[in-house]
Amino acid sequence: MHSLLIQNGRVIDPANNVDGIRDVLIVDGKIADIGSKTRPGKMDTFDARGKVVCPGLIDIHVHLREPGRSDKETIESGTRAAARGGFTTVVCMPNTTPPVDQAGTVEYIKARARESGVVNVLPTGAITVGLKGEQMAEIGSLKRAGVVAITDDGHCVQNNEIMRRAVEYAKMFDLPVMDHCQDYALSADGVINEGYWSMTLGLRGWPAIAEEIIVSRNCLLAELADWKVHMQHLSSAGSVRILKEARQRGVKVSGEVCPHHIALTDECVKGYDTNFKMNPPLRTRRDVDALLQGIADGTIEILASDHAPHCSFEKEVEFDDAPFGILGLETEVGLFLTELVHKKVIPLQKLIAMYTINPAKLLGLDRGTLSVDAPGDVTILDPDHEWTVDRDQSASLSRNTPFHGWNLKGKAVATIVGGKKVL
Repeated sequence: MHSLLIQNGRVIDPANNVDGIRDVLIVDGKIADIGSKTRPGKMDTFDARGKVVCPGLIDIHVHLREPGRSDKETIESGTRAAARGGFTTVVCMPNTTPPVDQAGTVEYIKARARESGVVNVLPTGAITVGLKGEQMAEIGSLKRAGVVAITDDGHCVQNNEIMRRAVEYAKMFDLPVMDHCQDYALSADGVINEGYWSMTLGLRGWPAIAEEIIVSRNCLLAELADWKVHMQHLSSAGSVRILKEARQRGVKVSGEVCPHHIALTDECVKGYDTNFKMNPPLRTRRDVDALLQGIADGTIEILASDHAPHCSFEKEVEFDDAPFGILGLETEVGLFLTELVHKKVIPLQKLIAMYTINPAKLLGLDRGTLSVDAPGDVTILDPDHEWTVDRDQSASLSRNTPFHGWNLKGKAVATIVGGKKVL
């Protein structure tokens, strides 16, 4: 029986309203005790004096690229990046090759995670066959195989009838629906936010309404079905307003924000650097301010990365031809601590809740807490640690980050999964 004692840290567990200097004991992979000084004999120890000890962080929006694109990322490299970022659990998206639209692919991901993953990997399943938006996938079969949600992330179901039935079927199987909100007719071939900078740079615009109209649809469908629909990577002021209004009516909708959408604006694209190309695109300062307000007032309850690795040669092309997406797992905690906590948008306790108990509740996980008998997943943070992002030191196989050279304040210093230190 393996035991690990984490001593002298400031324990923050929003699920149990704990915030104070405590010891945390993990025995045989589970939380055994918090605070008591009565200890069994021989054990490993970790001195967390001056650090923050919290439930293992959860990132509910990660692209691990396996199966199919192991040149970009693998489950092994992606989970090592997650561990470096302080994450004990990642939820991987289904837009792989082949897509995760059948049970066999779910089983493959779970097997690879057991073989080579260093953190917990929870797969999602596709809403539609082949992510094509034309025919619903076998949601019940995906549920039995072990998916924790359904989403066509990377794509958006355009047919409203199919999306309605998907939400209703997902409710039958107790699976939340997560959606990449993009109306294809409105976004057309846009590559950056429609506005001043798209006109100035001569790049095709992707208007905010292309996101907002799908957010509106999803709120209506969630209300109709009385079921959980989660909006992925929100980027616009209008989306925050629509989400807030629906939540005030008691509709079971939620949203997430990624660090790039609050740390950057569309002005960053002026150098045509494809590392600033993402979907949804970077938007205006007004949109950033609305996202920050939505985080502060509780409209947006979850933080995530949308970690999207790409090979260097794919990004080293003209802006129009480059793929969307950037890395996120190793930088997101530092970015959010810098932009949200140190700039006093939200307190540290709330940030931790947005990475632990809130995503756990959405997905129905037995994680995100330091309750006795919960999985022994713990993240140890140093909120004041100052460091510089160096893409060449990344654990990821890819290097597509716009944050290379940024100075950040706050970092994970230890990641513990099932009572074993993986960082």
